[in-house]
Amino acid sequence: MGSVPPRRAARRPAAATTPVGRGLRPHRRVRLDNDERRAQLLALARHAFSDRSYDEVSIDDLARELKISKGLLYHYFPTKRDLYVAGLREIADELVQRVTSVPTDLAPPERVRAGLDAYLSHITQHSRAYVSLMRGGIGSDPQVAQVIEGVRKRLADRFLDGSPFAPMLAGNPRFETVVRGWIGFVEHATLDWCANPRMSREELREMLGQVLFAIMAAIAP
Repeated sequence: MGSVPPRRAARRPAAATTPVGRGLRPHRRVRLDNDERRAQLLALARHAFSDRSYDEVSIDDLARELKISKGLLYHYFPTKRDLYVAGLREIADELVQRVTSVPTDLAPPERVRAGLDAYLSHITQHSRAYVSLMRGGIGSDPQVAQVIEGVRKRLADRFLDGSPFAPMLAGNPRFETVVRGWIGFVEHATLDWCANPRMSREELREMLGQVLFAIMAAIAP
């Protein structure tokens, strides 16, 4: 018998080559619409400014964390101050919305307690943001002061909304002074409570309500 010719190694198929620019596409960043991008920037800024002082927050760091250019960030907020103030406004709006969602058909004492419950509940969930709002971070900036004053005014205006005492007390300078002064007292008491909670939330709520009822009794016609 003749010798068996040696087997030739099977030729491997040539690896398919993918022309440059075809086939698998490189990962691309997700393009967000204007509202989504702005909301994303505000959420990050609120977190940053709540955890760090104003001077410690860097636009470079924020842009790097979001993987966007500084130019894009400045397109939405021309300065760090603009970003900071916009974040404060959002915090303020959320706080007012939470407090003013209390039903207006409750009796005055129950309504005050429900409003304080809503206020303290919001602060408990967002204590850092609340402290950032009420203490500010860039000194006596007029825009920051305007945001804080806006919170006080909206809460004061809401105080009599739907109340049976509105016709008697609306426009009364003594009443308006007392309510605004009490709101300021609530702010400082809750800031102190956030930093050093020496009493329960329920105890704080009852104390704030009792103070209001006492001063209301002193100025009631």
